[in-house]
Amino acid sequence: MIHPRRALSLLAVLVVALATGHATSAQRGGDDKKPSLSLKATPPVGFSPLKVRIVVDVRGGADDYADFYCPSIEWDWGDGTVSGNSEDCDPYQAGKSSIKRRYSIEHVFRQQGSWQIFFRLKQRDRVIAASSANVQVRPGVRDEFGN
Repeated sequence: MIHPRRALSLLAVLVVALATGHATSAQRGGDDKKPSLSLKATPPVGFSPLKVRIVVDVRGGADDYADFYCPSIEWDWGDGTVSGNSEDCDPYQAGKSSIKRRYSIEHVFRQQGSWQIFFRLKQRDRVIAASSANVQVRPGVRDEFGN
């Protein structure tokens, strides 16, 4: 058990740190934590040819998280195709630059099968974050008749 005077002293240090902006990331609620990715495929199951919309949300972390600023994007569709893009961005400035919080794209699966989609955020050749989802494509009418 902490002595009441010690607790009061710790509280005073915390108040001064917060007031002067010298708080640790744990004290600030974790704004410096690495953001996470959430990937959703809609619809996750359907008949070929199946158009799927993928949405990736970047959750948590600071809006100016340096590693997530101006990344290149890679979509690996699992069906043998890969697509990607990158943007020209202004140089990174702590406290001013903002990370992108949502990525979306559509892809058509023409063949039946179970496909695992991978989304990767990259800085140069280094993957800084990734997420994946599964899509199940059942044979469509054309597939069943051999057309």
